[in-house]
Amino acid sequence: MRYAAPYLSPLGPLTIVSDEDRLVGLWFEGQKYFQSTLTETPLPDERRPVLLLARSWLDRYFDGLRPSPSELPLAPEGSLFRQRVWRELRLIPYGRVTTYGRLAETAARVMGRKSMSAQAVGGAVGHNPISIIIPCHRVVGSDGSLTGYAGGLDKKIALLKLEGVDTSRFRAPSDKRAR
Repeated sequence: MRYAAPYLSPLGPLTIVSDEDRLVGLWFEGQKYFQSTLTETPLPDERRPVLLLARSWLDRYFDGLRPSPSELPLAPEGSLFRQRVWRELRLIPYGRVTTYGRLAETAARVMGRKSMSAQAVGGAVGHNPISIIIPCHRVVGSDGSLTGYAGGLDKKIALLKLEGVDTSRFRAPSDKRAR
């Protein structure tokens, strides 16, 4: 069984989804790949303990209190490759960014490979089913481009700013400064 609870964030409505006792999804309403990892429609259940825990985590995050992904029981569903990339995303510190290339180098090293495609890593990052908590918004292009956030570029910029990242050093795909 899957269970869902809404969460109204400062950036718009979110849907939190769990199994019996672990988080399996967190999506902005209408985002790309919305609930794509689910095989069944989740039942509404705002009182499920893990969903209440996730809401508390999000409250603290949006209040700038820097909660850690390790505080929550996470169970994103995806291939072994995607799982590895998502584990690496959890290690990116609050208020910091990394590039798809650096993430690919790290994932390759951890997986015992010589190298790994930054594009393949980008695909895994883009399909992250637990937005914000697994911080895919902290990954940018090696050229400083702010691309690859399924929730929308405006939300990626807002999340980075919330974490104190100077986004003026990055550029949006349209080459406008991300202020």
